[in-house]
Amino acid sequence: MELQHAELAILDWIQLHLRCGFLDWLMPFVSGLSNHGEVWIVFAALLLLLQKQRRYGVSAACALTLDLVACNMILKPLIDRGRPFLLRPDLSLLVPPPGDASFPSGHTAAAFAVVFALRAAGSPLWLPALALAAVTAFSRLYLYVHWPTDVLGGVLLGAAVGWAGARLAKTTFIKPEKD
Repeated sequence: MELQHAELAILDWIQLHLRCGFLDWLMPFVSGLSNHGEVWIVFAALLLLLQKQRRYGVSAACALTLDLVACNMILKPLIDRGRPFLLRPDLSLLVPPPGDASFPSGHTAAAFAVVFALRAAGSPLWLPALALAAVTAFSRLYLYVHWPTDVLGGVLLGAAVGWAGARLAKTTFIKPEKD
């Protein structure tokens, strides 16, 4: 229970000290880019279409697939953690309330899955992906739809499936380049 109080204190601090009109517009927009992983799926698809980037696209696609299974099909239903806004009915949400479980943050996990897949595959695109992933993760706290440990869990899950996705792509789908 003390962890929950600490997490509520973090979320409340964000609301009290960082909430402003610009972020009230930006955070739902950034978060919305990752609803159902859309921005990351489109990014992986674009990489798949570009011959010189295809191996990075395969790595990202494998990571996103592993993330879908691990996060949405296994962990969320298994852990079934309630969302923080449920404890704050007076809080006006800036986004429609999510209907699934809170842990881990799926937005964060998908974002960091792509970041770590790109990094493990050797793509320099991992750095700009990291910037969007970090803002996405913060948006979930700003919007009061995830606990801080949900976001941390999403980062760790994303790292694991990102690395695994890159390994899977390398050993299963990517043929060695000819000299």
